[in-house]
Amino acid sequence: MTATIERGSATAPVKPPADAPAKPTRPRRGGFLSSSNGKKAVMAVTGAVMVLFLIGHMAGNLKSFFGAESFNSYAAFLRTMGEPILPHRVLLTVVEIGLVVAVGLHMWAAISLARRARKARPVRYAARRKSQAGGYAVHTMRYGGVVIVLFVVYHLLDLTFGAVNPAGSGSTPYERLVEGFAPSRWWVTLFYVLAVVMVGLHLRHGLWSAFQTLGLASRRVYRPLRAAATGLSALLVVGFLAVPVAVAIGVIK
Repeated sequence: MTATIERGSATAPVKPPADAPAKPTRPRRGGFLSSSNGKKAVMAVTGAVMVLFLIGHMAGNLKSFFGAESFNSYAAFLRTMGEPILPHRVLLTVVEIGLVVAVGLHMWAAISLARRARKARPVRYAARRKSQAGGYAVHTMRYGGVVIVLFVVYHLLDLTFGAVNPAGSGSTPYERLVEGFAPSRWWVTLFYVLAVVMVGLHLRHGLWSAFQTLGLASRRVYRPLRAAATGLSALLVVGFLAVPVAVAIGVIK
């Protein structure tokens, strides 16, 4: 019995004396951006910047349906924005730098959140839970992001700089577009289609996550916001795929 009493007293909670000083709490470093909500807000804001860029880029690409002059004029306008107040191509360079910063911050926030979630749950659940986080969304955001980055690098080398384009760097933007998606380069078109579909899936999940992060996804507007995320993603996918497919089948030539 004595042993039982001693064991119970040893495991019983001990209250500190009333006059004991409170245990100091360690201050949180980094402020709002170091928190999960802060990183989610960064992802939402940078995601919105990239969505606006995609909409503008898609609208410019569709000018190729109006002929070489219309598309080349659009490409020239991008380089002369802000003139004569600003020197040639300065405003476009600012936009490009801002976009690179947005992409970098977006990736930083995504990687930080993934690492934090992994540390919070180092041991996997014994039973698989069917949820969006365990389904296609996680694989799309993780592996789709890698495909998108590789695609952007090749896309710039192909259509912007002309380094890997058959028309060469001295050609017009319209010539690089037509030569880049020529029927003989079907593998380029296929890679483009795969990457754009990945962008659409990534965008759909990202938009919905942004709505939730910003507190907009209430029960009353759940379905409309879900439909808006799906609709905008589908619109961008169709808009971006229309041009390379049209070139591949000879509509744009």
